[in-house]
Amino acid sequence: MSARRLEAFSDGVIAIIITIAVLELRPPAGTDLAALWHALHSIFFSYVLSFVYLGIYWNNHHHMLHVTTRVTGGILWANLHLLFWLSLFPFANGWMGGSHFAPVPTATYGLVLLLAAIAYFVLQRRIVASQGPGSVLARAVGRDLKGKSSPVVYAIAIPLALVAPFAALALYTLVAAIWLIPDRRIERMLLAGDEADEAAARGEQQEEARR
Repeated sequence: MSARRLEAFSDGVIAIIITIAVLELRPPAGTDLAALWHALHSIFFSYVLSFVYLGIYWNNHHHMLHVTTRVTGGILWANLHLLFWLSLFPFANGWMGGSHFAPVPTATYGLVLLLAAIAYFVLQRRIVASQGPGSVLARAVGRDLKGKSSPVVYAIAIPLALVAPFAALALYTLVAAIWLIPDRRIERMLLAGDEADEAAARGEQQEEARR
C-alpha cells in the first residue's frame, strides 16, 4: 500500500468520526434561551473541543504521511491503532457533554485523549524507524517537546477530573490550544529541501551554460 492510499483511507475514517460526532448533537428540549444555554455550555462545547482535536490529528497526520516514502506492515497496524482511539471520540464526547462534565465521563474523555496521543506517537516512531534517522520526518520532529509533553498533561488531568472536572477540562483545552498553533516543522523541512533542489538545478544549468 502506498502512503497516498493510506492517507486517503485515514481521511475517510476521520471524516466519518466527525460525522458521527455531529449526529450526537441534539436540539434543546425547551424553546427558550435557558434551554439553548443549557445545551450550548455542555454538549456543544464538548463537541467543539472534540472537533478541534480531530482537526489537529487530521492536519498533523496529513503532514506526516506526506513525507512517508514507504508503508510497512507495522505502519499499517500503528495507523489502525490510532484510528481506533480516534473513533472513540464521539462516545467520550457524548458522555462527557451529556453528563454536563461529571467526574467519571470527564476523566474517561481524558483517557481517550491520552491513548490517542500515545497511538500517534507510536505511529510517528514506526514511520521514523522505517524511513531512517536521516529522513525528513526524523529531522523535522527532532526532540518533539509538544508531542512528549501532551500525554503528561493528560495524565495529570485524568485523576484531576475525578475531583475537579472543570480544571481537567481547562487542561484539555490548553493542550488543544497549543496544538492549534500551526506546526510548520515538516513544511520548513520540505521547503528547505525544495530550495536546495532548486539551487542545485540552477548550478547545473550555469555549469552547462559555461561549457
